[in-house]
Amino acid sequence: MCDYSLMEFPNRLATEGEVLVVHRFRSGCNGLTAPVDCIPVVTGKRTLWSTLKTLFYFPEPPSVPAVCIPPGARLVLHDVPSTLQKELGVSSEEEVKFVQISAFENQHRDAVRFRTGHTLRLQELTVGQRVQVVDLGDVSVEEPESPSYETIPAQNGRDWR
Repeated sequence: MCDYSLMEFPNRLATEGEVLVVHRFRSGCNGLTAPVDCIPVVTGKRTLWSTLKTLFYFPEPPSVPAVCIPPGARLVLHDVPSTLQKELGVSSEEEVKFVQISAFENQHRDAVRFRTGHTLRLQELTVGQRVQVVDLGDVSVEEPESPSYETIPAQNGRDWR
């Protein structure tokens, strides 16, 4: 859903049809967010006093919310760099599948898989690159089947269950 490195940020689930962008979060890691959340807020004309205050007081910028994608979601990756196009044999716009490549803690696991079979971690995408959510896949939770007990032939002529 969301990489471990983005857990400190507010987050939400993506919606179908939504266009997102690759963003470098304050943690230094890439993730997906809505373009409107990346636009810096302009507060008008700066005075000499406000400039001096920023020399001594560094206000923390507002947190950009991460947008989480479930594994199995179909996405369209826009603006694929030409070097990557040649290397992977893809075009500038490619439909990809969102996958998680690791279950280990403290390791980047979010990635996209191309039709060619190549997998690319979100950390390797270009900041500002656009990603459109085609569908979120099957997000329903499947109940595990209850185990069935078979009669196991036992030694000494007894059956054990």
